[in-house]
Amino acid sequence: MNTRQQKVLAAIVEIYTETALPVGSQVLLERHKFDVSSATLRNDMAHLEEEGFLYQPHISAGRIPTDKGYRFYIEEVMGDQELSKEEQRRLQAELLMMKAKQTRLSRTTAKLLSALSGNLAVMGDASKDEFYDFGIKELIEAPEFRELDELCRLVETLDSLDEKFDVLLAGMKDDSMRIFIGEENPIPEISKNCSMMVAPYRNKDGERGVLAIIGPKRMKYAKNKSLLEYVKKLLSSSSGASLPVAIILVKVIL
Repeated sequence: MNTRQQKVLAAIVEIYTETALPVGSQVLLERHKFDVSSATLRNDMAHLEEEGFLYQPHISAGRIPTDKGYRFYIEEVMGDQELSKEEQRRLQAELLMMKAKQTRLSRTTAKLLSALSGNLAVMGDASKDEFYDFGIKELIEAPEFRELDELCRLVETLDSLDEKFDVLLAGMKDDSMRIFIGEENPIPEISKNCSMMVAPYRNKDGERGVLAIIGPKRMKYAKNKSLLEYVKKLLSSSSGASLPVAIILVKVIL
């Protein structure tokens, strides 16, 4: 894959993330001002499809990233994205306020995280065997889940997600964040159209929790990674160590 083709793949990922529609060469020219012809872009897209980074839903459509395409984008192109100062302040203020009021984080924090990510938020604590969620409505409204069979499968799985809590921690030998795309997903029932970001952590007392985000494969990976890392930092710090629960985030994209 040459440099221009990497840029083409990145542009398709970013446009598809926003629109949920297959991306054609003309849209690429309009949105990203590539200094080549539409025919050249079509050739690049055809090459990326042959290599397994893109696929075409039907002959007259544009292209959509594959699991392999998303993986390359995340590892080779994406880069880091910090939360805005406003988002950082909001998280800090809300968590400290709940701590001051001796309020359980549970659904309230899940609601906050769901609002910031635009996705489903789940809260859990491995040591206390507590589990909470918020934002299923946002998840099932995504275009990926319009088909009734897919929607029913997703809702049924999420309804019993607490029973799969151990699956989220299985194989996590350290506290590094992991991103599971599509078929890589450790919860196979939601692997077709979903990705999951998982960030285990330990608080000051050594108790293990986990942060996770689940959502469509076209989620905003950079923003979600930043959100998970920042919340993990708050919960692992001395100021956040006494917070009563760990947090699991589950996401659909803004």
